[in-house]
Amino acid sequence: MTESPEPTTFFKKWVMRQYWRMQQSQAIVSLLLWGTTITLLVWPLIEWRFTSECTGGACFSGEILGVSSTYFALVGIFFSVMLGVLTIGFLYDQVFSLWTEFRSVDMERNPYVTYALAPLWTMTIALQAEVLKRTSPDDEAMVAQADWCLKWCEAYTEGEMFARAVQRWDKDLGPTPTFWFTTDEAMERARETRFEDEA
Repeated sequence: MTESPEPTTFFKKWVMRQYWRMQQSQAIVSLLLWGTTITLLVWPLIEWRFTSECTGGACFSGEILGVSSTYFALVGIFFSVMLGVLTIGFLYDQVFSLWTEFRSVDMERNPYVTYALAPLWTMTIALQAEVLKRTSPDDEAMVAQADWCLKWCEAYTEGEMFARAVQRWDKDLGPTPTFWFTTDEAMERARETRFEDEA
């Protein structure tokens, strides 16, 4: 039976899951909010140009092709905002190339790029380490390093990601074998793990 996660860890993970869910639509929602907010903020400043009270400067008739010119003005403002956002995005990408530094920081802060192992990497590294051990049995330094890698892989069979992988493999491919770098007990713990987001 697996130990229940600490309350703090459970709460932080729950909060981050909700945050991740909100992020999935953030790009589209934020563009729409930016566009509508700025449109509605700018509209009162130019609204008089679309009324009969307009007497100087650029004035527009009340209707264009039988449709109130207000709608054309609002759509024009909205798409001007979108063009402004696109221009900033172009500068961000092509002129200043800030995305390269962003990706660098993003990778540095990602545990699965620095020290942690996702299930696919666990399998790959464990397989390579085992092959090294078997092809270089007389090289003590290589065997020691391969053993270290296998120990590293074994440590990550206790995590939630490996448990999710084992349960999915069991479902899709039939019973998952006990891998050479782990134990029957660890595999059973992986199968018995319950995930709060699937409860």
